[in-house]
Amino acid sequence: MSRTRTIRPASKSDLDAVASLLRRTGLPADDVPTAPAQFFVAIAADDPEPVGASGVELHGDAALLRSVAVTESARGSGHGRALTAAAAEHAATEGVETLYLLTETASDYFESLGFEHCERSDAPEAIRETTQFAELCPASAVCLCAPTVTVLEAAREDGRSNS
Repeated sequence: MSRTRTIRPASKSDLDAVASLLRRTGLPADDVPTAPAQFFVAIAADDPEPVGASGVELHGDAALLRSVAVTESARGSGHGRALTAAAAEHAATEGVETLYLLTETASDYFESLGFEHCERSDAPEAIRETTQFAELCPASAVCLCAPTVTVLEAAREDGRSNS
């Protein structure tokens, strides 16, 4: 898989492909068409279909980072970090200070970007009331949080060092 990629905001016409990718990677996707999220897609130079996606739901000075997924064949190419950086940058430009997320399988990955474990109850009410928190992610999912700037710097730095 090529490391040459384009990361761009997902258009409405991309949302079906985003939902399909999320389902294939075992992530909740039922709310993708209606979620109040900005999604991003990674397009590899050798594949016109998205090889990765991320999303971020903004809620004042907090945001929910969600749906960071990369197809199995494209993993290890930096797509996940680039997608995380795109979502964090979007959040930062909108004044978001803290990112929250839920994961069952990727704690180590997100910890490498500066996320730390926190209790679900520590998340702001607006985050706890999102469809991801309240309905789609199981109670077994771990809650992580981090300053937006920390995540953005870590994702960008790693992307530069692994190019």
